[in-house]
Amino acid sequence: MTSDTETMRNHWWWRPGWSVGRRFYTWHLTFEGQDEVHHLAAEYRAALASLGETLTLIPDRWLHLTMQGVGFVGETSEKDVNKIVAAAGERLAEVPAFDAEIGPAVIDPEAILLHVHPDTPVRQVRDSVRAAISDVLDEVPERAAGFTPHVSVAYSAGDGPAAPVATALAGLDLTAARARITSAELIVLHRDRQMYEWETYATVPLG
Repeated sequence: MTSDTETMRNHWWWRPGWSVGRRFYTWHLTFEGQDEVHHLAAEYRAALASLGETLTLIPDRWLHLTMQGVGFVGETSEKDVNKIVAAAGERLAEVPAFDAEIGPAVIDPEAILLHVHPDTPVRQVRDSVRAAISDVLDEVPERAAGFTPHVSVAYSAGDGPAAPVATALAGLDLTAARARITSAELIVLHRDRQMYEWETYATVPLG
């Protein structure tokens, strides 16, 4: 376990454009049926449970690797969304399915996250999705640079020192989880209840 910060800040502030009731089209990798990932996340949840309401622990159902946003529902036409899915299907057919290792934990100012290794295949998926968006929209949202593949196991629910988190995780010696990535998901996401929850719009297989 490493720490990139001495202080934590509340992850759940309302970012520009977001409010209760808003929904957002975005591409994620999700982990349904990935038992190793679920087991590792459960180990971290158990270690962090004593911190109570200062953290939001992520249940298995909502574990995800954030990749690439598209736009808010109501601002992005469903016709364009369907075109993006079709374009992504063609491009992702050229990206092989791959294995990735997830973990160990890093304390970030707003989350306890698990880095993903190797990151090159994840970046290839994201690049293909961005290219598919550019096939349809005049501008691809979000920057290409600055992307770091990771899976969060908890979010900070308040402001305060990072030391209690570091103490809770000290001494853990957990083996990285292996995940088999065979698809990318376009989801309709919301954060109405201080949790990223979604419905799957389309699942696009890798080659």
